Amino acid sequence: MLTRVNEQIRVPQVRLVGQDGQQLGVVPVQDAIRQARQVGADLVEVAAQAKPPVCRIMDYAKYRYEKEKQQRESRSHHRGGQLKELRFRPQIDDHDYETKMKSLVKFLEKGNKVKVTLMYRGREMAHQEFGRRLLDRIQKDLADQAAVERAPMQEGRFVFMTLSPLSPSGKAKGQKKSPSAGEK
Repeated sequence: MLTRVNEQIRVPQVRLVGQDGQQLGVVPVQDAIRQARQVGADLVEVAAQAKPPVCRIMDYAKYRYEKEKQQRESRSHHRGGQLKELRFRPQIDDHDYETKMKSLVKFLEKGNKVKVTLMYRGREMAHQEFGRRLLDRIQKDLADQAAVERAPMQEGRFVFMTLSPLSPSGKAKGQKKSPSAGEK
């Protein structure tokens, strides 16, 4: 929605609110603009739907900055469920494995799903059991932090598996609570 400022306000009268939040009453728009300029501020329309529209004397640049900051904050709070990807090779060294697992845990702690991609190269395709063991090891190491959302699935030289973070109750996020044996 477009916020009107100063000369953009085209109504004959406005309900004026001062910089300190004090109600100054219904005044002609030219008088309101003049009052705003006297204190070195802008006349900003804050409620266009009201009859007459409500305008406030304030620093418009600061107001716009605060509004954009709030929008950025709200967008960052909704970002939680991104899909991150980590690539592994079947013959990964222990230190490299530990480093990748630290990254994987960080992604899960932030609430992101993680796509684990296992890549085979050349003759590694002849020994796919090494890759399966690696994926089993990842599942076992993350049993208390993640649930397998999509089981390992092979497509050509790649094997994909998706992990989703566990909520504090021990269920995967988005997973419905299943009834226990006594309930139904």
